[in-house]
Parts: sequence; structure tokens; C-alpha cells
Amino acid sequence: MPGQLRDYFVVLPDSAAGAAAAGQLPVPGAAAGRSAGPGATGSAREVGGTLTVAHPSGRPWIVARPLVRKVSHLARGQDALVLIGPDRVPDAVLAGILEGARDRTGLEHRLARLPGLYHVVARLSGRSWIRGTATGLRRIYHARHPTAGTIASDRPAVLARLIDAPLDESALALRLLDFLPHPLSRRPVWRGVHETGAGYGLALPVAAPGTAAVPGPTEHRWWEPPPGELPLAEGARKVGDAVAASVRAHVGGLDRISCELSGGLDSTALAFAARDTGPASLSLLTVAARDRYSEDETWARRAVEAAGGTAATTTRTDGAAPAARNHGAAPAARNGHPAPARPALDHHVIPAADAPYFYADLASTAAELNDEPLPVAPGRARAELLLGRARATGSRYHLTGYGGDEIFLGLPHAYQDLFHGNPFTAWSHLGGLRHQLGWPLLPTVKALLDRSAFPRWLAGAVTAAPQPVARTPLLSWGVRQSLHPWLTGHATALIAEEFRAAAEHAEPIDPWRGRHVDIDGVRMGARHFQAMEDIGTTIGLPVAAPFYDDRILEATLAVRLPERISPWRYKPLLVEAMRGVVPDALLARTTKDHMASDEHQGLREHASELAELWTGSRLAEHGLVDSRQLLRLAAEPFSPVLVEHSISSTVAGETWLRTAENAWPAPQSTL
Repeated sequence: MPGQLRDYFVVLPDSAAGAAAAGQLPVPGAAAGRSAGPGATGSAREVGGTLTVAHPSGRPWIVARPLVRKVSHLARGQDALVLIGPDRVPDAVLAGILEGARDRTGLEHRLARLPGLYHVVARLSGRSWIRGTATGLRRIYHARHPTAGTIASDRPAVLARLIDAPLDESALALRLLDFLPHPLSRRPVWRGVHETGAGYGLALPVAAPGTAAVPGPTEHRWWEPPPGELPLAEGARKVGDAVAASVRAHVGGLDRISCELSGGLDSTALAFAARDTGPASLSLLTVAARDRYSEDETWARRAVEAAGGTAATTTRTDGAAPAARNHGAAPAARNGHPAPARPALDHHVIPAADAPYFYADLASTAAELNDEPLPVAPGRARAELLLGRARATGSRYHLTGYGGDEIFLGLPHAYQDLFHGNPFTAWSHLGGLRHQLGWPLLPTVKALLDRSAFPRWLAGAVTAAPQPVARTPLLSWGVRQSLHPWLTGHATALIAEEFRAAAEHAEPIDPWRGRHVDIDGVRMGARHFQAMEDIGTTIGLPVAAPFYDDRILEATLAVRLPERISPWRYKPLLVEAMRGVVPDALLARTTKDHMASDEHQGLREHASELAELWTGSRLAEHGLVDSRQLLRLAAEPFSPVLVEHSISSTVAGETWLRTAENAWPAPQSTL
């Protein structure tokens, strides 16, 4: 059935009602059971792909269907620790974390030794403590079950099913914007389901003695961004170590892995880091561009040549022909350690003609029920092609460079922060940026001197006026965006009210504007990447973005701002971090390709599919979009309206609704 939840876990209270709720979860039929492996100590069992970790009472505490993720579990008396992530954590490491951790603070201090890629579920002094990651790659949701009390999960749809939650019309309207700033991005699309903020953990207290009632949960902040004090050289070493650890956590010890090698700096860095983990076979996949001015394929071929000494590349048209193998020089040693054995390199170039345009295959219902409508949905067919080709190579894990831009590129808003402590350096850097972006002098000075508080900015972050021109200085708490003209008055009213209400109590992620925008951008990108993870789960290939590791974000933010970003250097921190891993000739690239032409052409190539989508539109049935205007735009793919306004989020909302309604019978209450 379309829209099935294939990968999730829930945390249940220690009560008869909690055990009953476990029986309502969407799980497959069971076969014979087996133990959960190392660390189970008799309190965890796996049946038919579903793992259950028990409370000391024997009732279910955690029910997980991890599929591609690994569950590590260790109990010591009444206390227990469960980590859910890309790799199994040895018992000795779990013991070192759990033993001696008298409270959450002690536990978090010890968890910092691991890559920041795991969901953490702990039981300390009878209370369950759950958290995701600071980057937002792993999130936590909770809901109040009518009999069991608070239940937590990494998937809001699971909770929505357990409590028969209807869709939240206001949250759906918000998802029709191009992007949602903090804190509105935390609004789940089901009523009664709540998201715990990234960097915060959720504490579930035990029931009062002699009662079945369980108090509500409390949130606690466990993560703070580090101060930016390190010089570039020291920070680069920490970033390089964090990148290597994150890549190892995903693919270390695997014999056949693959990487998307676009030719950009991010994917190139990960390809070389993956090579250094020592797999027997490494497949690199490049999608050729239709734009004859694109440089990505050229740089990808250079990377393959540098990785193995020859430029052996095979163009594949059907995903079946064997690729040429690259048997060149072995990788160099680093930090005095001998280099691992050189893997066999396969380079697969997917012809541009094989790559779907954006908005392809919209008529079919997606096979994944994402946590929410995600603007990357129009590119699903393209992503499925790439991951399908990677799986055909025999890869057991696929790495991508997603997150590199958000982590390392740096946004102009950061110069607001720099101006406070070092105005001369800030103005010098802004001069270079103004020259590149064409910012006028007086508006730049005005924006730099603006001291508007975050709530005031949030209240005016959406407008019915046209979008700001490209030459508008970006130095505030985010980017102001305009409402799409095909949204109904009902939708715009809902959006305006949500922004107004949020602004009354909103607090920024960080008091400094640049750091707030940087962290919010990372969390937005990590949220969007979930769609790629889910596609990989559907086709049976784990896919990861190692850059969304908390340790990489922390190491990046710890570097002095004027050294971390620069108008005269492209991603200087990543370049220095990968020096010695990636050849200097590849680190010298300063350009970046874009796929805007594929998106615009996709509007024309798939006009009929878009028209079909808007015929009988579910969003229109909810009164959120004008389907007649969308039908007109489908017939005019090069309309100036579509140049000024992206339709991606609206397509994502429509396709998500169709997937959600097919996932399981909808509750009787409707919008």
C-alpha cells in the first residue's frame, strides 16, 4: 500500500495502557522471535523486523522498526540506554556512557564522545529521557494518548494514528510557503501531535504510585552552540576529524559502498573520506547536466582521476552494463597513520537524457509517508533514479553531500554578528560581498545598523507584496518571503495568524542573528533530507548525509567568524579541513552549478501531469489553493508568475495529502 511507515520507533509509559497502545502500532506480521543482539540482556526481542525493549516490569518501553538503522541497548539495574543510528555501538562503549551518569547532564557529557547521529532514549531514576540531534536530522515528537498518557516517537504519523488525530489546516497552509522559519517549522501537520525542538530533550515521568495517571512531559535544553573562538587551522582539524568519524559511523567496515559525486566540493570531500574507510568497492555516481555550460561533470572526472590515477569512466544508459574499474595509486597516509587498502573505484555517469526533469511522475502516489510536505518532492523521480542506479552497483550504503552548503557556505547575515565585535573587518568583508551581489551602499548600511528584535522580524516575515529584488541586502533574522498568488484568502489568513501568534512568544535559536540563521538553515536542510532517506528505505538502500552530524556543526560554529566565511574564498573551513584527504587541485574549485533550467523545463515537459494534479486538488478541497489559477499556470509553464514564485511547495503539499489519505483509513473528524 502506498504511504506505508517503514521505519519508526515509539517510547511508551510503563502501564497496562501503554502496553495496549503498543498493540495498535502499524507493524507487520510476526515470525519466530530472536534476541536484539549485543546488550539485550534478556529485555529486548525482535519479531518479524519489530524490536521491543522492555521496562523492568516486562511491559514494552520501546517498540522500533528500524530497518536500516541499528539499535544498541544496554541495561544496568533499573537504568538503561538505547541508541538508534547508523551503526551499532559496542557494549563496552554503552557501559562507559551509562555507568557513572547520575543525571542527564552526565549522560550528555559522555554521549559527546560519539558522532552526533543518534536518537537517544535513556531511563534514569525511573524517568525516560528522549532526544534527537542538534542539527534536526533526528527529531522527536510526542502526543497525549487518551488512556496511556504521553507517547513519544520519531514519526509524527505514528502518533497521529495512535490518537486518531485529524490534519491541522493551519499547519498545512504554512507548508505552502517556500520555507518555514523557526519556530513555525516545528508545527506538525496533525492536531494533538507536538515536536520537541532540536537541541531539546523530552522527559517522560513515571506514573504516580497506585495510579494509572502519568503527568505530562517536560522539555530540557541539552545543546548550546559553542562560542566561535578557534583559529582556522585548529578548527579545520576538528572539522576534518568530525567528518571522518561521521563517514566511518555510516560506512566503516562495509565492503561495497557508493557516493553521489556531483563534482562539487561537498560530494568530492565525502567521496575521498569514504575511500579512506577502506571498502573493497566504491561506486561514484555522477548525473550529467543538460546545461552545456555546467562544470560539474568535468570536476567529477578530475576527482575520479585523482582518486585512482586514471580517468576511467563508463556511461550507463540502463543501469546494467559493468563499469570500468579504476586501478590507480593508493590513497596517501594521513596524520601519521597508514592509509587503508585502496578500493576498486567504479565511476558511473548517468546520461542527462536519462535523468528525469523536476515534476516527473506526479500522477503516481509516493511510496513514502514523509513527516510533512517537503519542497524536495518534485525531484523525487530524479532521486529515485540515482539511488536505484547506486543500488544496482551492489552498494550497501550510499553517501551524499547534502548539508555541505548549509554547514560551510555561510550566509551574509553573519556579518551582523561580526559588526558588533569587529566593525572594520565586517565592513571590509561586506565590501567584497556587495561587489559580488550588487548591493547598494545605503540599503546595506541601513540593514547593517538595523537592531530589530526577532519577534518583530517574524511578525513581518511574510507579505502579500512582491518578493524583494535580488539586490536587497540580507542581514536580518532571515529572508522575507511573499505569499503565492494562487493561495486563497483563507490560506493567507491562516498563515498570517500563525506568524502573528508565533511572534508573540518567539525566541531566536541564538541571540546573534548570523548564528540563528546558520543553525536554522542547517535544521531546515536536515528536515528536507528526510525525503531522500525515506526513498532509500523504500528501495532498500540506506542513504546518508554525514555533514548533518552534530559534531561537524559544533566544530564549524567554534571557528572564528571572519575565518569561517569569506567573500574571497569558497568554503574555506571545508577546504582546510579536507586538505591532505582531497588533492589540492580539487580543493581549488570556487564555482557551483545549479539546476534551475531542469526545474523550468520540467514545468513544460510535465505540464499535463501538473494539470492532472490540480484537477480534483486535495488542497483546493481544503480551501487552501485556487485550482483554476493553478490549471492556467500549468498551461503557461513560462509564465512570469512562475518565474517569481516557485510552485514546488504547493506540489509537495498536494502529493503529500494524496499519500497521507492512502496510508490508512482517515479518522472521522475532518477539517
